[in-house]
Amino acid sequence: MKAKSIKGKSTETIAAALSESMADGFKPTLGFLFMSVKQDREAVSRLLDEKGIQLFGATTAGEFTDGEIQEGSIVLLLLDIDPDCFKIELIETSQDSAFEDAKKLGTIGKETFFSPAFIIANSGVSSDGEPIVEGILKSFESPVSSPNGEVTIFGGKAGDDLALEATFVFTNGKSSSCGLVAIIIDEAKIDVRGIATCGWNAIGTTKTVTRSEGSIVYTIDDKPALDTLMNFLGVEIRQEGDNEIVRFLSSWYYPLQVERENTETVIRTAMFANKVDRSLICSGKVPQGSKIKFAMPPDFDSIDKVVEDCKEIMDDAQQQADALIMFSCVSRHLSFGMVIKEEIDQVQKIWDAPMAGFFTYGEYGKSKKGKFEYHNNACCIVALKEK
Repeated sequence: MKAKSIKGKSTETIAAALSESMADGFKPTLGFLFMSVKQDREAVSRLLDEKGIQLFGATTAGEFTDGEIQEGSIVLLLLDIDPDCFKIELIETSQDSAFEDAKKLGTIGKETFFSPAFIIANSGVSSDGEPIVEGILKSFESPVSSPNGEVTIFGGKAGDDLALEATFVFTNGKSSSCGLVAIIIDEAKIDVRGIATCGWNAIGTTKTVTRSEGSIVYTIDDKPALDTLMNFLGVEIRQEGDNEIVRFLSSWYYPLQVERENTETVIRTAMFANKVDRSLICSGKVPQGSKIKFAMPPDFDSIDKVVEDCKEIMDDAQQQADALIMFSCVSRHLSFGMVIKEEIDQVQKIWDAPMAGFFTYGEYGKSKKGKFEYHNNACCIVALKEK
């Protein structure tokens, strides 16, 4: 498998870069396309369609490829992978139907390949990613379990340049503001490996979520959740007219670290605040009764931890990859600023393969000691290698 990455600030520059990349006889069949909502998704999709390139696409909160971070742009990872090795699906979904829709996706994967791996992206700013993972996994419980003992799931939630209004996933001729796009890969022919790693550290005392429902946290230690977080941070929420639900970007720096039995903690970011009932609306479930701590942004030593965690998914130091995809939480970019480039560069150098990625509103993957699940504030790297 050969791979190349290209980038541009317009459909025209992507068209020129695509032609240049194919001038040596390179004939890509698959493209991972990550782009700002400001760009013309339909035009770029048509361009790839005309070239016979199947498309896995998502809008972003920033893009990067081969060491360069972009904003408001387009990045594209091209692969000349055998079309018999993958299948792309886009399913319209909603928060209420996400579990069943993801279960259908898992069934499609199981019926397509004996050993399928899933790379996914979903749209919907406030959608919870947990039902998606749970639905895919549920489809493998019966009648036949996954042949390798677990189902591989990596990916990220689409972004919209931090507007927090509307995100999109898309493929050839299809686009959805509340959808789930997946590339299902035959792991018998393509090695798919990766890791989700974070680096946020818990601070302060342990608190209890005394009232919550799904991803909405109403009270912490019997006090309004928003007030508890504001007191902890020493900040006020930004007033946005008469809107009841408002963005609360300060909380992205200090998310909730949720303790769980017999597995690693998980981070949940409070993406919005409700000024009326003083609740926090998180990007993922926070069960009532959960023990939590607030987490602080990682220091620069955490870059070393991320790099070391990524190295551990290699069987040996000589292992290669044909292509790399990274899903990195936008909160990492907000916290690190342009120093995040160092993290991206060092991870890519582990394999020294073409890479593209984007800053997300949530990530899917497996931590070093955990299971495949939905994350916030994580860096998720995926390495692809033809067997």
